[in-house]
Amino acid sequence: MSTKTFYNSVSFIAGLLIFIIGLLNLFRGDDSWLGVAFITLSFIYIPAANKVFKKTFGFSVHYLVKIILAAILLWISMAVGAIAEGFYPEII
Repeated sequence: MSTKTFYNSVSFIAGLLIFIIGLLNLFRGDDSWLGVAFITLSFIYIPAANKVFKKTFGFSVHYLVKIILAAILLWISMAVGAIAEGFYPEII
């Protein structure tokens, strides 16, 4: 497996995780705006969406920014999201 394929796979999995957390907050949590923000931000991690973003705007988000943003988003979801507030007792 090439390095680019590995990074694209990891990026796709991170985007999918953030998208799912956004859906959970949107449909089952009390904070629908947080869910919309997570869903919107998850698209920068999807390689195909990142290509479209680069083609449209002429630049892409650097991978270090993506890593820092993913850490912040996961921290937010565990601190103030629907999971942290106890809306999902079956998950915790």
